[in-house]
Amino acid sequence: MTAIGAQVQQLLAHRRPQKSFFETLIRSLIILCVAIAVVLSSISICDGRWLFARGQLFGLWHFCTLGNDSVLRCVTDLRLAQVEGLSVGVIPIRSMVSFAVVVAIFGLELLMVSQVCDDANARRKWAMGSVLILVSFLLSATGVLSFSILVKDHLTFTGFTLTYWCEFIAAFLFFLNGISGLHINSLTHLRSGVGKI
Repeated sequence: MTAIGAQVQQLLAHRRPQKSFFETLIRSLIILCVAIAVVLSSISICDGRWLFARGQLFGLWHFCTLGNDSVLRCVTDLRLAQVEGLSVGVIPIRSMVSFAVVVAIFGLELLMVSQVCDDANARRKWAMGSVLILVSFLLSATGVLSFSILVKDHLTFTGFTLTYWCEFIAAFLFFLNGISGLHINSLTHLRSGVGKI
């Protein structure tokens, strides 16, 4: 055997097994769903108007009232809402949901890099990205739940605005994709371990 043939065999022996089409498809769908969740959460936070009740619109950034002439009058001073703890309580809620988006963006980046750069650390990057997506779920879900608790006296199921539901769905997608990412990573690790035996 020539020296070149020995080098080729050595390179082929250390190559990772190719991913199946199904695994690649699932990983791509997880990345796509996380990207959608990041967009939904970003829209929800930027708009920030989450609850409409009794002619009042409660949000992360504004409090609005609906006048007799059907015009919304919005102020940034949330003390005018006369809801106990709202002006102070939305500060950590804003921070949590905003930080959830930042963490999700870093998680999404790790998921994409693990797919593009197929190196020895790809599995670790995927797992770390999935964990960051789960951290985003915890932050986002805590923010949504805390807001609901703050305005509990004004809650009605039909009072939640579309942007509130965007944040709720984003939190659900963060959870679903974080768990799915960890699960598919463990399944493919088991499969590659069986292949070595």
